[in-house]
Amino acid sequence: MVSSITRTQSSISEGYVAKSQGLTTEIASSFALNLISLPTTALFGTDGIRGKVGELLNAPLALQIGFWTGIVLRDHAAQNGPVILGQDSRNSSDMLAMALSAGLTAAGLEVWYLGLCPTPCVAYLTSITDAIGGVMISASHNPPEDNGIKIFGAGGGKLSKGLQAEIEAGLRGKVAPVVGVSNCGRHYSRAELIADYGQALQKPLHPQVNFQGMKIVLDLAWGAAVGLAPSVFTQMGADVICLHNQADGDRINVNCGSTDLDILAAAVKEYHADMGFAFDGDADRVLAVDNTGRQVNGDYILYLWGRHLQAQQQLPDNLIISTVMANLGFEKAWQKQGGKMIRTAVGDQYVQAEMLKTGGMLGGEQSGHILCRHYGITGDGLLTALHLAAVVQAAGISLGEMVDQSFQTYPQLLQNVRVEDREQRLGWENCEPVQRAIAQAEAAMGDSGRILVRASGTEPVIRVMVEAADSELVNYWTKELVAQVQEHIA
Repeated sequence: MVSSITRTQSSISEGYVAKSQGLTTEIASSFALNLISLPTTALFGTDGIRGKVGELLNAPLALQIGFWTGIVLRDHAAQNGPVILGQDSRNSSDMLAMALSAGLTAAGLEVWYLGLCPTPCVAYLTSITDAIGGVMISASHNPPEDNGIKIFGAGGGKLSKGLQAEIEAGLRGKVAPVVGVSNCGRHYSRAELIADYGQALQKPLHPQVNFQGMKIVLDLAWGAAVGLAPSVFTQMGADVICLHNQADGDRINVNCGSTDLDILAAAVKEYHADMGFAFDGDADRVLAVDNTGRQVNGDYILYLWGRHLQAQQQLPDNLIISTVMANLGFEKAWQKQGGKMIRTAVGDQYVQAEMLKTGGMLGGEQSGHILCRHYGITGDGLLTALHLAAVVQAAGISLGEMVDQSFQTYPQLLQNVRVEDREQRLGWENCEPVQRAIAQAEAAMGDSGRILVRASGTEPVIRVMVEAADSELVNYWTKELVAQVQEHIA
């Protein structure tokens, strides 16, 4: 462990509070009685608590989330320790960070505040220190007006559903905090720890890998990776060209980053680069562009990295964990290579859970959340980009050639239907006209295609995905299903 991660003497003497300690009656009552209006549906989605700032997410709610998160983390901690707090560049992130820190310190905890950093940085530092948890403020790939709160457990993994339920019970006034000795926590700025994460990303690649002679374009989406990603790739020897590389809360994810690869693709071709990488707002996922400007999604990243690990005999049972969104072309090609694929529900937490259950070492999503347990504990866009570049370098051919030699995707169309009403959106499965349309589409396509309709856990949309060998069927049934959702749910 590097020296900068050790606790200061003042933090040891002033910050921590034992499990048996609680809050004064006055502080406890203020949190227990200061209830705010909450939706009847669950607050925690597939990636924490997320919503539009000023509506669901505001400072009073963040204050209470911080407090109840602190109470729950403290009560389940094996030992005393800090909570690590980071944020992305959204205009609302400062406000939410200060409110969360106030709640955590009111619960008697010490907060190590990193400031602007990628989500995986919070997870990593939580995992290697004596922190009892971590919190990241970000809405990932969502537009600037949204924000979110992601909570990690002591090991750096996503907080379990059981502990999420305990936090939510506190927020809804169903649990009273233990009243005991008053002890206020402390807040410390620890931005220097981000460099330790950057070094940890590079360590597994040294000394064998050096990107000297490679030209790589990075689209940083005006987000959390603007400070770290360019320096890491430069330190690895690459000639780096950066796009959208300032922290800008007004423009984060707007027509850039992993949700819009057009500018990146044009830049790769303009600069005759070897490849490009597009991160989302908090850099926990990445998509690539090959040397011809062609988009390379998570399915291709998993296939190419999987083949590399397979050749190195580092992929137990030749197993890849993906989701129901993974393309059939990817699955069939992987099976031809002697591989096995297990699909989960959409969400990297489900991928991670299945990896832990099966012993799988590689998994991820088409959208660019990639997890490799050889090197990390959570989805990490920077880690994935570094290793994909290393895979290309080791192959001795271009990324475009590697993609050409991999697989052909089945035609797949994904459309989002915006549904602002949260309860209407999450209860879409109760809509009989939509269910009838899905049944008709499935009967018409038979074994030659598949349909996936689901409410997003991160955005106010219902996603409609149709995949089939025949593109005409894909277009027809996507249009039909979207029309039904718009008419009966939106």
